[in-house]
Amino acid sequence: MGIRPLGETDLQAWFNFLNAHTSLTRQLDAILGSRHGVSLAEHTVLQQLVLGGGHLRMTELADTVLLSPSGTSRLVDRLVAGGLIERRSCDDDGRAVHAAITDSGRARLEEAGPVYAEALRRLFIDQFSAEEYEVLAALLLRVAPACRSRQAGVEPPVPSPLEPGRRAPR
Repeated sequence: MGIRPLGETDLQAWFNFLNAHTSLTRQLDAILGSRHGVSLAEHTVLQQLVLGGGHLRMTELADTVLLSPSGTSRLVDRLVAGGLIERRSCDDDGRAVHAAITDSGRARLEEAGPVYAEALRRLFIDQFSAEEYEVLAALLLRVAPACRSRQAGVEPPVPSPLEPGRRAPR
């Protein structure tokens, strides 16, 4: 059995997804940057640190924000220079380093919160009915199951193969 070639609908859906992601992240980045002096990536790091109890190991942070360890380190350097986070030694493992949000970082996140929420709702969430948004969230987890695991703080499950012949409806 050979690999089925990609059809027009397959490619259209894929490129629509990529274009939507790029457009949304650029718009959110511009809004946060112009109004609060933080990039979307920096805002995401601050959010993830709060969700992690105020601090995360650098490796956990990299996994959570979907950046390489070196990319995360450069991003953390910028946030440290801005006084929004700090690096701390890990109490139980002297080799590990934690990124920890500072009071200034919490204040910046709180200040940007309403603008971020309004923009995310206007640009993305409100484009769908409540029912459509629930379906969209479930469909995205189908292709990115590690998201649910990361949100729950557990290791991502090993993906199981789809049932033979099963395909998402069009």
